[in-house]
Amino acid sequence: MKNVACSWSGGKDCCMALIEAKALGYNPVVLINMMNVDGKTSRSHGLPVKLLKQQANEMNMTLVTIPTTSENYEEKFVEALIQLKTDHAIEGVVYGDIDLVAHRDWQERVCRSVGLEAILPIWERVRTKLARQIVDAGIESIIVACNAVMGEEYLGKTYSAELINKLINLGVDSCGEDGEFHSFVINCPLYQNRISVPNYLKNTNSDFCFIDWENESSSKFKDATL
Repeated sequence: MKNVACSWSGGKDCCMALIEAKALGYNPVVLINMMNVDGKTSRSHGLPVKLLKQQANEMNMTLVTIPTTSENYEEKFVEALIQLKTDHAIEGVVYGDIDLVAHRDWQERVCRSVGLEAILPIWERVRTKLARQIVDAGIESIIVACNAVMGEEYLGKTYSAELINKLINLGVDSCGEDGEFHSFVINCPLYQNRISVPNYLKNTNSDFCFIDWENESSSKFKDATL
């Protein structure tokens, strides 16, 4: 059984890929998350380290967070993979991409450069079918960022069959593969316990709405369970 790492955003797609990688016989041992340069929040989903750590703890996996800039992203990612080969004897990296060829090309090139296998278990799935498969697999996630078409009202909403139908009616891709929205997995078959989501604020910046996790002491909290 090959030890592998998972490129972990904290969202539904990488979670589905991780579940399927395990079903294929891989042994995921470590999660990799690329952080903003301050090292406090993730680049892709804006998740604070403590929430990512909760996810890793619930799966009994190691979390590696790597602060980066846009300019040194690849360099830092490659350095991390090299170190993980030594520390965890990984032989591949699991990715949750669906059909963006440029992403796969980069992943395969980077992995090849350090002698690792790029593993994409959900590659070329039909997006609408995959969206429902994710829900049916028992992956419970909430929307943590979204575009203005969806708006702040979608932040904190559970990714469900009902929500998927609403997204389709809005003309929004049901998986958010092109960056229309991002999610945070609060429960799945890999977890020991469901994650309790802290309160938060909702903000919009440059036509993109996002959960602000930095104001947990504010009296203006919105409840993530709504």
